[in-house]
Amino acid sequence: MSSPDRIREEAGALDVTRQLERARESFRLRAWPEAYRAFSDADRAGPLVASDLELLATAAYLLGRDADYLKALERAHLAHLDAGDCQRSARCAFWLGYRSVFRGETGQATGWFGRAQRLVEREARQSVEQGYLMVPVAEHHLGTGDSEAAYAAGESGAEIGERFGDGDLVAMARHQQGRARLQQGRLKEGLALLDETMVLVVSGRLSPVVTGLMYCSVVQKCQMVYALDRAGEWTAALAAWCDEQPEMVAFSGLCRVHRAEVLQLRGAWREAVAEARRGCERAQDNQQAAAAAYYQLGEVYRLQGDLAPAEQAYRAASLRGLEPHPGLALLRLAQGHAETAAAAIRSAVKVTTQEWQRARLLPACVEILLASGDLPGAKAACTELDELARGFDADALSALAAQARGAVELAEDHPDRALLSLRSAAEVWKKIDAPYLLAAVRVLMGLSYRALGDDEGAELELDAARTCFDELGATSDLRRIDRLARPIANDRTHGLSARELEVLRLIAAGMTNKAIASLLFVSERTIDRHVSNIFAKVGVSSRAAATAHAYEHKLL
Repeated sequence: MSSPDRIREEAGALDVTRQLERARESFRLRAWPEAYRAFSDADRAGPLVASDLELLATAAYLLGRDADYLKALERAHLAHLDAGDCQRSARCAFWLGYRSVFRGETGQATGWFGRAQRLVEREARQSVEQGYLMVPVAEHHLGTGDSEAAYAAGESGAEIGERFGDGDLVAMARHQQGRARLQQGRLKEGLALLDETMVLVVSGRLSPVVTGLMYCSVVQKCQMVYALDRAGEWTAALAAWCDEQPEMVAFSGLCRVHRAEVLQLRGAWREAVAEARRGCERAQDNQQAAAAAYYQLGEVYRLQGDLAPAEQAYRAASLRGLEPHPGLALLRLAQGHAETAAAAIRSAVKVTTQEWQRARLLPACVEILLASGDLPGAKAACTELDELARGFDADALSALAAQARGAVELAEDHPDRALLSLRSAAEVWKKIDAPYLLAAVRVLMGLSYRALGDDEGAELELDAARTCFDELGATSDLRRIDRLARPIANDRTHGLSARELEVLRLIAAGMTNKAIASLLFVSERTIDRHVSNIFAKVGVSSRAAATAHAYEHKLL
């Protein structure tokens, strides 16, 4: 080889070395676009070794380049195999199978897991890869509902991970054990195992892919069982992790969704909308994350009273495969279509079998069925919600059950009992700083006080709720509060009670008995009785005459 050729070859080799150094440093600094570009440039100059191919694959994953991730990881699998390292080749095969599971490619997943198993079995020695192969075993048992077998598989994986000092494997296995305990209804044990997982995650010693997977899954599981304090804590940690890597695409979409959910609960609705919108933008290549982002956007729009954009958001979530209820059913109720809402929520509950999903639907089911006049249906849903709350042993779900129970008791004309239930719910919403839910409870408390003849107590609760709704920008709830105008004291009331005066004013506003019952959270039969009493006390026989009497005697 001539000197000029040798010089060029040496210069080229030096350039590739510098590119690889730059790529590895960028990877260490979590500068994912720079790492991806530098590894790709070096790869074009000469094929990367297996370890660098794994780093290239990880950078591609975090940038949302799924096809590039799979291609690079498959090359790493083959490169390890060519080098005679069956264990590392098996590890790559495991991750290819794991990713195929998320993509819904069952055949690919089974094939890669089977290949990994054969490679591990080629060598008699124990290896950490044996522990990784317990992960799909545990996932299979979780999917079939065999929680104890899933827990045992997770224990085996965790033991191997601890023996070999592999934090990624320990975190994944403990996380599966936690999910198994949650599936069994053993919430305290399950949440403790998820907390143990998160201690490993926040230590910063796990790989970026496992870190993101564990963050998103643990937050989701905490929300699923209404462990809202933990969900908020881990969401804050996830958000900080994502903020440190602003160019990361993977996980950032779901992170935005989780952050929007926490902001909504805390009453920061403007910020929640902004986060949900960013989640929609970041998650377009991830249908599941995009669907969750659109659903969350619909939730905040609905609470704000922006019903048209809420409908668009729910439809976008449904288009991406997410069940749009209870949000869409509650939207129909807000639009004044109580029967449509009732049909939708009944259908959703009927086809839902998992307890945590039913727990998510039942509070809305109670609200909607009460509004549509189906008191027996609402009572049955409330009874089931109470049973689930006792099983879950979570403050937030217990509060939702108490709130639903209070609404049913009010509809059954037991305002004294309703107040006891509603006060217990209010205490929880105060404790976890959930202003909208607290305001909704205070509306029911106000109506209960009014039904008991305590107008001052009713006024205090309704004024507090009105102030909160105004601060939040809950326009639909504000309009409802305004329609719940205070009864006016008058010496010429013909003996009408505070509740009868209230009903008379709503009759004068042109509302039907059914609409009045929905507004006041009582049964239609109760309103029928109030109307009969009003007619008898003021000496009239029609709604028009009752309205005329109200105007004549200045009762409006």
